[in-house]
Amino acid sequence: MSGGKLENRVALITGASRGIGAAVAKLFVAEGAHVILLARSKSGLEEIDDAIRAEYGDGHVTLMPFDVTKIDDLEALGPTILHRFGKLDIFVANAGILGEQTPVSHSKIKDWKNIYTTNVLSNVQMIRTLEPLLKASDAGRAVVTGSIMGVEPHAFSGQYGVSKAAVMFLFKTWAEETKHTNLRVNVIHPGAVDTEMLRQVFPGGYQGTGLRTPEQVAPMFLEMVLPSCTRHGDFVVPEDFSL
Repeated sequence: MSGGKLENRVALITGASRGIGAAVAKLFVAEGAHVILLARSKSGLEEIDDAIRAEYGDGHVTLMPFDVTKIDDLEALGPTILHRFGKLDIFVANAGILGEQTPVSHSKIKDWKNIYTTNVLSNVQMIRTLEPLLKASDAGRAVVTGSIMGVEPHAFSGQYGVSKAAVMFLFKTWAEETKHTNLRVNVIHPGAVDTEMLRQVFPGGYQGTGLRTPEQVAPMFLEMVLPSCTRHGDFVVPEDFSL
């Protein structure tokens, strides 16, 4: 809102229809940003839009129902945002799917291709189409939602873990390529978060410690996209978390 930490900033958030993406969207709006919410679920996006409108009024959200596996169509994302808003300051790459929970030896190549397209190649395309806008911003910021499963293997979650390792490496590489620009790029590992995806990984219930809600981890994203943020190429974790 007026006077917020993100006043006059334009932010694109993918995977914004639920969980972390939705919580980050609400916080960014509370801090004055205009948020472009991209996700496959139109109904999910509309629910988030309704919640934001109820609390903050109209004019803070633009909905973009879109399937990021449509790689060729993604190329138009940057020009579309430039035409509509004239700029882009923040990119939160949060969209991702879990894939099949199965031993690698039992997995299907078509499932690997699907998760790699969704979790990795879509972000390659978005970096290509969004980088000119983010570099043109006075303080462009980009963050990707990482996962400890991309660092420490978890049985039966090879598809997800490999894809998260790849997308985190992708963003770290992007950070190396942009370290002499105004753009700041970081990877956020929020720890265990109470989302539908976590419940799919642990159907019997998560037994670990430090479980957080999406609302509790959203401030990590806010900190990394502030114009004052100087961190770059970092793997950002909660203060009480150790790799």
